Amino acid sequence: MGFMAKFESAMERFLVPIATKLNSQRHLGAVRDAFILLFPITMAGSIIILLNFAILSPDGFIAKILFLPTLFPHLADAQAIFTPVLRGSLDIMAVFIVYLVGRNMAISMKADDLLCGLTAVSCYFIIYTPYRIVENQTYLTNKWLGPQGLFVALIVGLVVGEIFGRLSRSKRLQVTLPPQVPPAITRSFKVLFPIVIITVAFAVLSYLISLAAPNGLHEWVYKVLQSPLKEMGTNIGTVIFLGVVSNFLWIFGIHGPNTIAAIRETIFTEANLDNLNFVAKHGTPWGAPYPETWALNDAFANYGGSGMTLGLLIAIFIASRRKEFREIGKLAIAPGIFNINEPVIFGLPIVLNPLFIIPFIIVPAINTFIGYLFIAFKIIPPVAYAVPWTTPGPLIPFLGTGGNWIALLVGFLCLAISTIVYLPFVIAANKAAAISSENSLKDQ
Repeated sequence: MGFMAKFESAMERFLVPIATKLNSQRHLGAVRDAFILLFPITMAGSIIILLNFAILSPDGFIAKILFLPTLFPHLADAQAIFTPVLRGSLDIMAVFIVYLVGRNMAISMKADDLLCGLTAVSCYFIIYTPYRIVENQTYLTNKWLGPQGLFVALIVGLVVGEIFGRLSRSKRLQVTLPPQVPPAITRSFKVLFPIVIITVAFAVLSYLISLAAPNGLHEWVYKVLQSPLKEMGTNIGTVIFLGVVSNFLWIFGIHGPNTIAAIRETIFTEANLDNLNFVAKHGTPWGAPYPETWALNDAFANYGGSGMTLGLLIAIFIASRRKEFREIGKLAIAPGIFNINEPVIFGLPIVLNPLFIIPFIIVPAINTFIGYLFIAFKIIPPVAYAVPWTTPGPLIPFLGTGGNWIALLVGFLCLAISTIVYLPFVIAANKAAAISSENSLKDQ
């Protein structure tokens, strides 16, 4: 215990300041919060894909269960009603991101967030791939409006946000109008010169880029940066490593998922959306191009929340004789079913608790690898559908694979394994409590 106490103290002194700085760093925060704010829009696109191919498709798993093709012979025709949702969500994700990142940067720098976000969108299209003329018609490719344009969107949002925030503070660049002028006009004129300077600078930059990269910045960045980053991210090693880091941070009371969100989303978002687009085109997750994404962690390693603590709660109900543990378990089980586990992390606690550090970190890694094996050996399809993080445990791989029943069983297998791994640590906690009580009685 003495060694563990020293280790915890040393790590707390070293790790907490670093993680605190990462969480408060405005560039990482702007990226992290942009993806968080965009989640409802991307989820809408995911739900439509699930609706079209699970319910409205004659081959969909829900359609088969409910005999919908027999009851409604032309049910598949309804897919055309909902498909346009994709054009307004996943297909223009980069536009949302560049606006939100620029806006978040402005908020952190106490600048005009709305106009900064609009300026970021303007600059994104200033450096966008040039128009193409086909049969005397001018076209703008939509290739870089979606996930493939994310990296440039992040760069533009951060750069515009940083420059806008700094220029808008300069009194010399501010246009002051009389009080009688309507507030909206006053607001826009106040940052008129910063916006003009930024857009002109991006126009010059776009011209210089065209000399070196005729096909535009997007294609060059994608080949040089984004594509290699995606390849690095779409493997089981990266998924497990980031999962371990995220859970390790929780040990010190630091919100792990939020801390690594900017890195995680940058690496995995394009691959996840490529999988969704594959499902939208083929109607099945079988053959999705990127089976090894962060979806593995969400589908198999987070039941009850970070650390797979739903297994811990079950282990407590099975083996714990400690009254306080069982009371916390009763309070935590309802939110835990929906993957909310702050009552466990801070109430049990998990934070700085040497008895639960090991299982809290290794259980999710084990389950991620188990899920990966079932996908690698093609026993279940890749987890291609996006599923809300509050979806109860084993339902996540079931829905994420488009209703594969074996995936549901794998989910329950992972829950059982997590419970088995947590059991000896819960028993050890019982013994530690008993020894503590005996020592306390001796001291009296």
